[in-house]
Parts: sequence; C-alpha cells; structure tokens
Amino acid sequence: MWFKNLHLYRLHGVKARSLGEIDTLLAQRSAKPLGNSDARRIGWTPPAGHLGGGQMLHPLQGRLLISALRQERLLPASVVAEEVAEKVAEIEESEGRKVTRKEKTALKEQVTEELMPRAFVRSQKIDLWWDTERNMIGVNTSSRARAEDVLDLLRETLGSLKATPLSSQTLPIRAMTTWLSDPASRPADLQLGDNFELKAKGDDGIVRARQVDLDSSEMQQLLESGRQSSKLALSIEGQLSFILHDDLALKSLRFGDALIEEADHADDGDDALARLETDFILMAGSLRQNVERLLEWLGGETERQPAADKGEVQP
Repeated sequence: MWFKNLHLYRLHGVKARSLGEIDTLLAQRSAKPLGNSDARRIGWTPPAGHLGGGQMLHPLQGRLLISALRQERLLPASVVAEEVAEKVAEIEESEGRKVTRKEKTALKEQVTEELMPRAFVRSQKIDLWWDTERNMIGVNTSSRARAEDVLDLLRETLGSLKATPLSSQTLPIRAMTTWLSDPASRPADLQLGDNFELKAKGDDGIVRARQVDLDSSEMQQLLESGRQSSKLALSIEGQLSFILHDDLALKSLRFGDALIEEADHADDGDDALARLETDFILMAGSLRQNVERLLEWLGGETERQPAADKGEVQP
C-alpha cells in the first residue's frame, strides 16, 4: 500500500454523505467481468480484497481508501490487419474485383468483433486517496487519462463531484527551471536529484539525462539557451522523493527509510488487513504534509472554479 505515482485534485463544495452511503453507492458500481463484446470496463473493487470482507470503502483517520479495477481487452492492431488482409484477398480472388475502402472498414469492424472475445484481458487496480479534511483526492496512476477515468467513475457513482487538477501560483516548469539555474533559490529542505528533462521553446527537441551534475557549466548553458525543466527529480528532507512533472503530477514516489521502518515495526500482529491500514495511514500522512510543503514552495495553491461538464450534476 505505497503509492508509486500521484495525480492530485482539489474538491469543491463536497456534498456531505455518510460513510455507509458512500460504501453502498460504490458497491452498486462494483467491477464486473468483461462481456464477450466489451473492449474495456471500470468499476470499484474492495481495496483489501477478501481480507476486508468485500468492504468497498476504508475510512482511516479522515482519509478514505478506494480502489477501482480497470479491465481492458488487448487486441493488437497487427492481428486485426492481418485477418482483414486475408479476407480481402479471398474476396478479390473469388469475385474478381477490388474491395472498396468502405467494405474494408466493415470487414475491420467484423473481424474486431469476432476476435474480441478471445483477446487477452489486462486488469489494473487503481487506488484513490481521498483526504476528506483537506478536500483533496490523489490517484495512484502514472497516466492522467487513467486518473480522469477514475474521477469520472466517482462522479457517476456519487451523482456529483466537482474536482479540478491541483494547481499552483508558480507554474512547476518555471519553479523547476529556477531551482536548476539558481542554487540560492532552492528551499532549504529541498534536494535536487539527478534525473531531469529540459524542453526547448522552439523545435530543438527534448534533453533528458540521469546522473549528471546539475550545477555544471553544460547545464547552465542549456538553461541560458532558453530551455525549461518539464521534469525534475526532487527529494524533501529524506521524507519523500519523486519526479515532479510540469502538470504537478508526482511520479516514481519513494518514501523515506524512517517511514518504511516505522511501518515495518508497527504492531499489527501479522494481520494483513491491519498492515494495509497502517501503511495507508502513514503514507497518507506523509503525502499530505509534503504536498502542502511543495505547494508552499510553488507560491501556494491557485484557486480554480470547476466547470460544469462531463454531465456533472449541479448542487
């Protein structure tokens, strides 16, 4: 139960609901097996699996742990194309004519429908941390699109959920560039790692590097040429390390050794469910504290008003 990635969202005007009501609503949209014709499906799944007795919601000290199960059939385009090509060849040989583009499109749809039930199913569990005291949600996935899928599911489940991506007064790309170019600007508790990505304003491409001296003259020359940092490895006082992205996503999360040791020495009596809950409490506490510190270094949070889109119900 240690998140690897984090996409953060601010909630607005959250409707008060009991934990029992939320758990019931989640259960009503629980994950179901894919049907033969389904390409993908997403639904809620118990965070602790069978250990939690099927409980969809784990409330722990003002934080909620929720998990979505995303299922997707993998049907390679090359397999479909090969099958379509064979059918096209058969038709052209037997009927002595060229198959039209419209017919090829119809054949592709037919082949996809026929092969879909036999396609390999990939399942991905996506955990969600809901800080009810801070009105903030964090989704444990490397993909912004997957995070949005989970939020859409939560909106549909609850009937209404106003959420906007967390944003800061100072753009992350500007702050990261400043930290790289001016060592004196770096917060005292912030250490720079050796993994970065620099983007050029024009068409000069992207520079990526690991294990380099960030204060070297070569780095300063790149920055002076107008490149900006879109990704940068950071560490906060040994408590949390991550790669900060220009959309404020935190990826490749690693929690400090002291926190991991605290979790390892917790008295859970070898109870797997108690261990999961202990890990989540410690992790959520660390994330809350360090996200707030990061926001401070980025000039504070930007107040954004959510748009009424995606079929969202107005309160």
